[in-house]
Amino acid sequence: MSNMARLEEIVARLPETTRVDVEAWDGEPTFRVRNKAFVFTDPEARAIRVKLSKEEADAVVATDPGAEPAGYGLGRHGWVHIQVGDRPGDDRWQEITEWVRTSYTLVAPRRLAERVM
Repeated sequence: MSNMARLEEIVARLPETTRVDVEAWDGEPTFRVRNKAFVFTDPEARAIRVKLSKEEADAVVATDPGAEPAGYGLGRHGWVHIQVGDRPGDDRWQEITEWVRTSYTLVAPRRLAERVM
C-alpha cells in the first residue's frame, strides 16, 4: 500500500474530513476538517506537516531526526514537518496516526474533536 493510501485511510477514520489538492501549490494535498487544514503533504506522502501542542512539537523535533519546525513561521505555532520515508514500518505508522489525530483535535471544532479524543 502506498504512503498516500495509508495516510488517506488514517484520515478517513476522522469525522468530516476532506482532501483538498491546492492548485496554487502545484496540487499539494491537504487534509481538512470544515475547511481547516490539519495535514499538509506531498503527492507521495513522503513527508507530512501537522499541528501539535508547542510542547509536543518541541519534543518531536528534539527526538526525531526526521522532524523539524515547519517553515513560513508556522513552527512557532506548533506545526512540524516530519519525514515519513519511502517504506515506513508499523512503528512509524503508529506515530503518524497519533500525530494526525492530535493535529485533527487541535484544528477541528470542539464537538468533532471530542469524538476522537
